[in-house]
Amino acid sequence: MEYRILGKTGLKISRLGFGGIPIQKIDAEGTKKLIGELVREGVNYIDTARGYTVSEEYLGYALEGVRDKFVLATKSMARTKDAMAKDIDISLNNLRTNYIDLYQVHNPNAKDLEQVMTPGGALEALFEAKAAGKIGHIGITLHSVELFAQAIELPWVETIMFPYNIVETQGEELIAKCAEKNIGFICMKPLAGGAIEDATLALRFVVSNPAVTVVIPGMADLAEIAQNVSTTSDTSPLSAEEEEKIAKIKDDLGTNFCRRCNYCAPCSVGINIPGVFLFEGYYSRYDLKDWAMSRYSTLPKTASDCIECGACEERCPYDLPIRDMLKKAAAVMGK
Repeated sequence: MEYRILGKTGLKISRLGFGGIPIQKIDAEGTKKLIGELVREGVNYIDTARGYTVSEEYLGYALEGVRDKFVLATKSMARTKDAMAKDIDISLNNLRTNYIDLYQVHNPNAKDLEQVMTPGGALEALFEAKAAGKIGHIGITLHSVELFAQAIELPWVETIMFPYNIVETQGEELIAKCAEKNIGFICMKPLAGGAIEDATLALRFVVSNPAVTVVIPGMADLAEIAQNVSTTSDTSPLSAEEEEKIAKIKDDLGTNFCRRCNYCAPCSVGINIPGVFLFEGYYSRYDLKDWAMSRYSTLPKTASDCIECGACEERCPYDLPIRDMLKKAAAVMGK
């Protein structure tokens, strides 16, 4: 197993991390088996979130007796000081630990990020928790390139998590900048939310980028762990054959895959178009139906609110048939 230093945090972590979203599909005992296998394979980085329903609780149970073998990261969508302080304590309780190595601000939009940093915002709670020893370091997770660029310049940001995969390379220059500024880069969505079927090639692509500190594919069974450990341990350059396969995947998915660049915004009726496609992907490809539906239901406007004006398609740099994709999402999600 290759190990890296997670930017400013100074934490030594495995290049392959464990993404905690899919364990919502199994149970606490199944999670314990996975954690045992991670110990054996030398994977020492775990990512979860307050929003992943039972993920923190399952991991807390599974980590008893082996907590010291892992660098543990979680995140919260709280934006105010009081809400973040409450979430940090809930995370500590769920994870059955007295400290969390990395606590992240979870996917804020521009307005949210401003609120997080204002007096009475979530950042105050994070600073206080860090001073009290409850958390070790502070990071942020994002889907917007514009906010990625902004986050790199924020002095409190020690790590950034952002989607990066064969078809979502919009953050590549900023990933390189993270390495220059000693900000740990955490790669999420390495399989593009399950859209890329060749997991081996997808992970090979990600780890071929030396600026990626850690990649965190979701894993819910022992076979996935074995495959991903083997793949990420292969540090040889991509072959010509692999490059050809990568180009084909880009071509195949390029006509129907949302990269969440947000150039389609603003929607005429206020639909969060990338958000719709994100949750529909979790529902369809990750088989996380209940969780995806609960998140989808929080959207003020859903796919069925589309008036088919076509303004979004005119702005989309990938010429996606957004109106047809929204119709499909509405049929799948029921509204």
